[in-house]
Amino acid sequence: MVKIRAFKGIRPSAKEAIYVASLPYDVLSTEEARKLGVSNPMSFLHIDKAEIDLAADLSPYDDSVYAKAASNLAEFQEKGWLVKDGKPELYLYQLVMNGRPQTGLVTCTAIDDYVSGAIKKHELTREEKELDRIRHVDVTDANTSPIFLTYRSDDEVNNVVDAWIGSHDPVYDFESFHGVQHRIWTVDDADVVGVLTKAFEAIPALYIADGHHRTESAVKVGLKRREEFPDAGADAEFNFFLAVLFPQDQLEILDYNRVVDVPIATDLLDQVALKFDVEKVGKEAYKPATPNTFGMYLDGSWYGLKVKPEFAGEGVIASLDVSILADQVLTPLFGIEDIRRDDRINFVGGIRGLGELEQLVDAGKYTIAFSMYPPTMDNLLDVADAGEIMPPKSTWFEPKLLSGLFVHDLESK
Repeated sequence: MVKIRAFKGIRPSAKEAIYVASLPYDVLSTEEARKLGVSNPMSFLHIDKAEIDLAADLSPYDDSVYAKAASNLAEFQEKGWLVKDGKPELYLYQLVMNGRPQTGLVTCTAIDDYVSGAIKKHELTREEKELDRIRHVDVTDANTSPIFLTYRSDDEVNNVVDAWIGSHDPVYDFESFHGVQHRIWTVDDADVVGVLTKAFEAIPALYIADGHHRTESAVKVGLKRREEFPDAGADAEFNFFLAVLFPQDQLEILDYNRVVDVPIATDLLDQVALKFDVEKVGKEAYKPATPNTFGMYLDGSWYGLKVKPEFAGEGVIASLDVSILADQVLTPLFGIEDIRRDDRINFVGGIRGLGELEQLVDAGKYTIAFSMYPPTMDNLLDVADAGEIMPPKSTWFEPKLLSGLFVHDLESK
């Protein structure tokens, strides 16, 4: 079972939501965020990436950055751009992209569920990124960005959500980045909140879809607060963190492609052909349509690769396409052992298209690129249920949850 609960969301007015809402901090560079922030003083990036308001040569991990984030959060509330609700509520957050809707429950989940394993992960985190968000949550005393969780679809939850949406108007309804429609409903009926809370007690597990660093950081700050306030009760806000929960059957994982900067051997195609059936496609970008197939962009041409059965790998991890590419190409041919830390490899989310791979290689920034077939949601849940860890950069979810529509106050300052 998992525990969810209503909270007093800090959020913008309906009129200002479109201006406050921003892309997540971790999908934008500081330079990209600075450009957006300069033209929009209400952008939540002034809180989530507060370095944009400080000197350009300042480290984004400087103490002053986190202090600025806290002061900006306070200023947004003083100006009325963000307002805290008067009573605990749940919220529904629907995103529509290319005509496909997904509707999540905005709530607070328990740090104890993560500690116990009821909230499951499928990726490892990097210490420097984790420390950044720990400091951000600690200094702002808030969860400023929601964590994207999923669960195996439940009929009772679906029925309650559908009934509420069908009988209530959204409080926010606007189109934002990449043409995605964002709609928010408040669930302010105590009886309905109780039904949803009770329904999740019967759901055995939640799964992190996107936001492993934010989860680790939120949990570690919560545990730190317990040490700081040993007399606080189990219902203290810092024992919970902000999340949006989506049924797994509404979600789609996009490809997470690879670009590599390594010397290319003259016989590379022959080496690849030992383990893959290789077809030269030409100028047309090759987007894999089935598992165990890959696109390879080299010297201005695309190649289709299909792994030979004996090299396909066995088990929930080894059989993933990202594992096959690493085990059969990246490590033996290029010497890339740790894709989390090797600076010769980079990753391009599927939302950017395969043209981005071509541009990076043609510009000489990388020598070769690989297009991937994405893992499925069943792959993700199976890996997490097995207590295993996916290779880094295995999943790319779209559409992205916007930041700034909800803030959870830890209420410890």
